[in-house]
Amino acid sequence: MAHTFDELVAKQRAADEAHARVRQLRDTYGAPTRTKWSEHQTTTWETARRAWRDLARDVRLAVTEYARTEGRPLLEIEAEVRRAAEAGPDERGGDQG
Repeated sequence: MAHTFDELVAKQRAADEAHARVRQLRDTYGAPTRTKWSEHQTTTWETARRAWRDLARDVRLAVTEYARTEGRPLLEIEAEVRRAAEAGPDERGGDQG
């Protein structure tokens, strides 16, 4: 499936948000080696971690496909996507996706 650059940025933002959620849960619950997590906490954290992992994998695959299709270096595309995702829509002149 071909992706547009804006789709890649949206995927990266989703992965970044999922990663932030995992970090937030870890900060809220404390380190599992220091604090006994409840079953609910463990399930919540594992679900969030899986979501982040799956989204990050989807970004990697889409960026790899995009770089191959465009005939450009993967690292170059990754850096552009990361910069655009971190910049936000206002700093790029608005989201087009």
